[in-house]
Amino acid sequence: MELRQLQYAVQIALERNFSRAAEKLHIAQPSLSQQLSKLEREIGVLLFQRSTNSVELTHAGSIFVDKAQAILDSLEQLKQEMEDISQMKKGKLVVGSMPITGSTIMPYVLPVFQAAYPDIEVVLVEETSANLEKLTTSGQTDISLLSLPLQEDSLVYSHLLEEEIVIAFPPSHPLAKRHMENGEPVTISELESEAFIALKKGQGFRKINVALCQEAGFTPNIVFESSNMETVQSLVAAGMGIAFVPYLIAKRTRSELSPIHLPLRNHPSRTLVIAHRRGRYLSKAADAFIETIQAVMKEQGSFE
Repeated sequence: MELRQLQYAVQIALERNFSRAAEKLHIAQPSLSQQLSKLEREIGVLLFQRSTNSVELTHAGSIFVDKAQAILDSLEQLKQEMEDISQMKKGKLVVGSMPITGSTIMPYVLPVFQAAYPDIEVVLVEETSANLEKLTTSGQTDISLLSLPLQEDSLVYSHLLEEEIVIAFPPSHPLAKRHMENGEPVTISELESEAFIALKKGQGFRKINVALCQEAGFTPNIVFESSNMETVQSLVAAGMGIAFVPYLIAKRTRSELSPIHLPLRNHPSRTLVIAHRRGRYLSKAADAFIETIQAVMKEQGSFE
């Protein structure tokens, strides 16, 4: 059994497709299929069920891939630890981020980190919070930007910031006009009859949105969904509904098709954290990135 065969099996499990896995691994698809067949013959079990349209893990395959991922992760941690011991400045850091968080925070953080550590390669992985927690737990990201609450018990985190949540209205909405006239903040209970536009399921911010409405005594009527917060805001501006928006997104929105952002009474917020798996060795590069992002957060008073 070869190390590359473990890598191949893990990548096939991630992609559920031989062509995509071969592309990510930079090898020819026939070679990938041959190596997998060789591995299956050696260990005496079938790892994947192949059909014309899909590739699915068998029960044995699920166990094998979990163990293979743990082995690969342990090797990567060992490599990082040895590089730190030898005082090597070169390295690779895989940082996970939710898309809306990455688009608002990373443009401030990455240039600062790159200037301080030019020889460290940073790979940014943007995923939904649910997928990102799994990637962080399995060691496929070194550290990840997430929002509380976390679902994976194996993750530990450092606090980054409390980000206020505001509400976006079409410019002509009565509540927007009321606020403009007398400055009265909006209460979430006032939104019960409204049509909501939200991020798709699996994204942490959507869960927070639903929880805010449920705490106010109702379930939001979500009429449109998008994986992109900018699309959500454009639909609001076009009069299709209203939406909760993180403050950092609202703060930077400046376009012809922009909604009106108003504060909510009691100023609800979400807690952003930087997380990693409990017990995982954090390289000096990871420690440096955490220190950098915390310093940038402190310097940028607009983040608070």
